[in-house]
Amino acid sequence: MNSSYIVLLACIIVGVVQSALALKEDDCEVCVKTVKRFGDSLDDATKKDYKLIETAFKKFCKTQKNKEHRFCYYLGGLEESATGILNELSKPMSWSMPAEKVCEKLKKKDAQICDLRYEKQIDLNNVDLKKLKVRDLKKILNDWDESCDGCLEKSDFIKRIEELKPKYSRNEL
Repeated sequence: MNSSYIVLLACIIVGVVQSALALKEDDCEVCVKTVKRFGDSLDDATKKDYKLIETAFKKFCKTQKNKEHRFCYYLGGLEESATGILNELSKPMSWSMPAEKVCEKLKKKDAQICDLRYEKQIDLNNVDLKKLKVRDLKKILNDWDESCDGCLEKSDFIKRIEELKPKYSRNEL
């Protein structure tokens, strides 16, 4: 009788620990999104070999920027990465492990991977550009892969964004 209670208690403790370690809704959003996008870009032959996955990830990382670039840096997918835990990504992916579970494993190795968060997107149709900081205006241009040569003042950045807005904003009717 006592041993069944001990087994039951052990199962409850294991369940609580597992749920505490599981990712929450917005945990590791950069990791999950990037791993999913990377996994979708692989062909079936590459998905089965972890060495090919590592090579493909390094190639994938060369085109990334912002938070995805930082994610690649943490994993060792960039040449300038100080450390590398790339096998913690490639081996589980070769076993067809879901992105959420891969990110859980990565979080155990390096918690800062899950500290990466996306910034809120600026709604260009409803925002007053004059109230934004220059840093935010530069970020808008950077996200669009555009530059503002000769821009020195806030008004110069606003003028450039207004010029490019029709090209990049999506008006929903």
